[in-house]
Order: sequence, then structure tokens, then C-alpha cells
Amino acid sequence: MKRAAGPDYSHEGRCTGLVAGVDEAGRGPLAGPVVAAAVILDPACIPDGLNDSKKLTHARREALFDIILGCARVGIGEASPEEIDRINILQATFLAMTRAVAALPVAPDHVLVDGNRAPRWSYRSDTIVGGDARSVSIAAASIIAKVTRDRFMVRLHETHPDYGWHENKGYPTRTHLEAVSRLGVTVHHRRSFGPVQRASEVSA
Repeated sequence: MKRAAGPDYSHEGRCTGLVAGVDEAGRGPLAGPVVAAAVILDPACIPDGLNDSKKLTHARREALFDIILGCARVGIGEASPEEIDRINILQATFLAMTRAVAALPVAPDHVLVDGNRAPRWSYRSDTIVGGDARSVSIAAASIIAKVTRDRFMVRLHETHPDYGWHENKGYPTRTHLEAVSRLGVTVHHRRSFGPVQRASEVSA
């Protein structure tokens, strides 16, 4: 039986020096920050099972999160809902990525970015469409970013329990949209996003 394709170290292997993989979580939600992670893997200690975080179970992501933190260099950055509203979600994503790379304990020589666009920075970079399923460094970054953001939204749920953020993580589910229409928006909502604007108008 042919082995299923998955991320590997081939993209990193074509670069020189320290290579960081970068990915984000939370571009689509109506609430919460966009979170980015940068990960420099040790090629001699690559965790088994790295993949696009969306293809992993919650339990597997949580386990890999701890493993990655224990064997790799990691930086995490975010952009707030206010920043998203002020500069738009794309630029806020780039801002979070820039902060994540800056948070690494050592500067990388090369950065691999998931997607087709990278921030304007001084690092040598390659963009890789679907990179979280092709590069182990980007896959690791996708796991760190998603788990970090998911945990943050669960904490926010404790103070804003009516929006269902512990389950929907800020995405536009029916429960979330109905709560916005009924209760209004919070400081954690992205007011520039259409569904939030429309729901706010209904509740006004």
C-alpha cells in the first residue's frame, strides 16, 4: 500500500542555516485575535505525526504542542481585534507573523511561510501554498498557532459564556451570530467583519 503523502523536511533541506516555518490561525473568526507561530525544528529531532493542524484531532494537537515546545525553538505573535479592524485582516496576519518570528530565541536565516504572500521583512523567505501539509516546520507552526488560539478562546468563554467561544472559537456559527444579535458585540469582536456589522445593526 502506498504511504499517504504528508509534510517532510525537503523544503527546509534546500535552505541554508536556521529555517523557521510560519503559519497562522484565526483569519476567519468574528472574534478573538489572529495568532501566528514560528518554529525552528532540530532536523535530528522532528516529532512524529506533524501535519496540517486541521487534519489532526484535538488530542493529537495538544500532545504535539507540548512535544514541539520541548524540542524546537518557538515564537508566538498575535494581532488584536482592534488591530484587525484598523489595518485589515491580511495586514494583521502579517503583523502577527512578524511578531512571531521576532519572538524566536534566535533569528532565522530563512523563513518558510504558509500561503502565497509573506510579510515585508528582511528575512529570506519562500511562500508555500498548502505549506502546512508539505513542510514539517510549517506544520509545527500551524499546531502551535491553533492550540494557542483555541486555548485563548476557551479562556475568553469563561467571561463571555453566551457566545459559545469554547466550541466555535469565534467562528460564525448560528449560536455565535444569534448571541451577537441578542447581546451585541464585545471588545473581542472584529467590528469590521460584515456579519458582526450586520448583527450589530439588528441589535441596535
